[in-house]
Amino acid sequence: MTRNVRRFAVTGVVFAACVCAEPLVRARIAAPSAPAPATYMTEAELMTTLKEAAKSAPAMHTAPVQNADHYRINVVRRTTPQGAIAHPDGTEVHHIVDGGGTLVTGGTIIRPTAAGGRGSTGATIDGGVTRHVAKGDVILIPAGTPHWYKDLDGTITYLEVRFDLPR
Repeated sequence: MTRNVRRFAVTGVVFAACVCAEPLVRARIAAPSAPAPATYMTEAELMTTLKEAAKSAPAMHTAPVQNADHYRINVVRRTTPQGAIAHPDGTEVHHIVDGGGTLVTGGTIIRPTAAGGRGSTGATIDGGVTRHVAKGDVILIPAGTPHWYKDLDGTITYLEVRFDLPR
């Protein structure tokens, strides 16, 4: 075989392979991508989101990590104490990542008559367990348990994981 014939034959084989493979490549490109096997967020991304959220909600702002039907995962920063609250359908885990404060859990939520609704800033807890929490602490708050960051040591930032338990 002459050199030109060989070159032509090799070029023809490569061309045929490309033509035959093209529908497969197109199918791969056009196929919907599978969801990511995990959610990744950097500290920089979360802190940027918290900074933006602070513009509209300076007392308590969040950076969502992932929120779905049966769970909520957020980074929460509180700059002032808020009212007591209980989540009847969601167990919560708080992992303090910065700051500290006084957390009250259990007891009975007391709402002033002038304050409106669940989590109002005037709601407090009668009774319950009072404990100082700080960076590195982890708190598990069972569903329906009143909880309240009564006092803060400046600000407090925590990873909040709220999830529904099977009934």
